Amino acid sequence: MIGIIGGTGLYQMEELRVTDSREVTTPFGAPSSPVMLGVIRDRNVAFLARHGLHHTLLPGEINYRGNIWALKGLGVRTILGVSAVGSLREEIRPGDLALPSQYLDFTKGLRPATFFGRGLVAHVSTAHPSCRSTAELIAGAARSLNLPLHRDKTYACIEGPRFGTRAESFFLRTAGADLVGMTNVPEAFLACEAQLGYCTIAVATDYDCWLEDAAHHVSVEQVSSLFRSSLQRVQELLAAVVGQYTEDESRPCRRSLRSAIITPPDQMTSEQRELLRFLSA
Repeated sequence: MIGIIGGTGLYQMEELRVTDSREVTTPFGAPSSPVMLGVIRDRNVAFLARHGLHHTLLPGEINYRGNIWALKGLGVRTILGVSAVGSLREEIRPGDLALPSQYLDFTKGLRPATFFGRGLVAHVSTAHPSCRSTAELIAGAARSLNLPLHRDKTYACIEGPRFGTRAESFFLRTAGADLVGMTNVPEAFLACEAQLGYCTIAVATDYDCWLEDAAHHVSVEQVSSLFRSSLQRVQELLAAVVGQYTEDESRPCRRSLRSAIITPPDQMTSEQRELLRFLSA
């Protein structure tokens, strides 16, 4: 089943027929919102509002571990994250859609970023943090809808909640980033730890602040306006992806823990073994 984590402004979907709303508890606390279970094009789907149903959570306040755990516990095996981003490249224009395949982590270490620790040691490879087969599915759906899509982009995640300085914007461009946002880390990496396929559909809403013309610099008004105007296309794309999705247990993301665990099994507590069993499923 596909799980959709909706970002700024995406709190519901037109084609989603909700059949249940679940208040989920996890070992890491409650997720950002109740999880809406429903059907899109005869396929089961789960939807979660990343910032809460009424956008009450800052990026650094989101319970990323709770969100990923809740979705997996309800049967999700692939996550589509929808995010508003700033563009660091002139060819990625406001209103364009993009698929990141790589992430740069410029958060401040304040966000709980792993399911492991407290006596259970693991080191998961994130060389390829996005699910390639899911990206191919999204790209194919975009082609069928004649939606332009920028692929294989690099997303830099900053701590927020403030927007960046011009110096930071230029630094991120020099570092190789194409997009900048505040929410996809540690979301993408936790999905890797949970052996879930993960892919972001990024909606460019602005040019951050690296252009000379201040009229193009990011503002809340600009982000909200561009995202709202893009919602119809994003929802059409999500519905097409869900309609074509099939489970594929052969994907590398479904085996990410096989060589990642360092702690010997005989040194694990029953709680640690249960956590590992859940993440490995």
